[in-house]
Amino acid sequence: MNFEIWDAHTHLSGVPGATPEARMAALLAAADRLGISRLCVFMGMTWHYDPTPELLRQANDEVLRAVRAFPDRVFGFVYLNPKHPQASLDELNRCVRDGPMVGVKLWVALRCDDARLDPLVARATELQAPILQHCWLKITGNLPGESTPMDLAALAKRHPRASFICSHTGGEWARGIRAIRPHPHILAEICGGDPTAGITEMAVRELGAERVLFGSDAGGRSFASQLAKVLGAEIPAAARQLILAGNLQRLLRPFLQARGVRP
Repeated sequence: MNFEIWDAHTHLSGVPGATPEARMAALLAAADRLGISRLCVFMGMTWHYDPTPELLRQANDEVLRAVRAFPDRVFGFVYLNPKHPQASLDELNRCVRDGPMVGVKLWVALRCDDARLDPLVARATELQAPILQHCWLKITGNLPGESTPMDLAALAKRHPRASFICSHTGGEWARGIRAIRPHPHILAEICGGDPTAGITEMAVRELGAERVLFGSDAGGRSFASQLAKVLGAEIPAAARQLILAGNLQRLLRPFLQARGVRP
């Protein structure tokens, strides 16, 4: 059976090319070989763990160039740093309210249970833009500002109207799934890490197929290895289609409809 596939998590880093347009073209060429029709991209050509306002703007400008080069294939998420609340609000308005981006990306500058995220989440909620938060539980210890699924659960409890994506399902996915389970407005995104058997089955069993998203983390990971988590999972075909495209389409639909964009 053929499935439509939308990838919730890609990067311009780790991809060949001297410009955002060239790197996006390379990503799409690889995606085409596996039948992936749309990609979400964020964070620019070079990663910055704790970006200044100037670096945030540079990273978002690079993503804007990639989105504008391929508007029918690519969605952008604006990269924010909650340590710079006003600059981040300005970027959110510039790239989402006034630009073509559809969501928010938060990484490791500040743990997401911090109160400094509240105005950013409130504004994203007003704009109907989902928030994709990097979450990980590392046996070697997290980075100082790196969020866990428990941190995201605390943030989600304060913002019941927002839409959140728990990126990587927390890395240690069994604990991550259980941490976000009480919060139906958090979706588990299964990108990154090796294609371990059981992650997708547990996420569907514990959360329901409607709360699980496919993402690849390309170019840090291959499309094929991450697709294997879904295509090789022992789940019904209907659940597979929700994970591969349907849930992301549903998540983005209110924003896209408000803009007059066809999903």
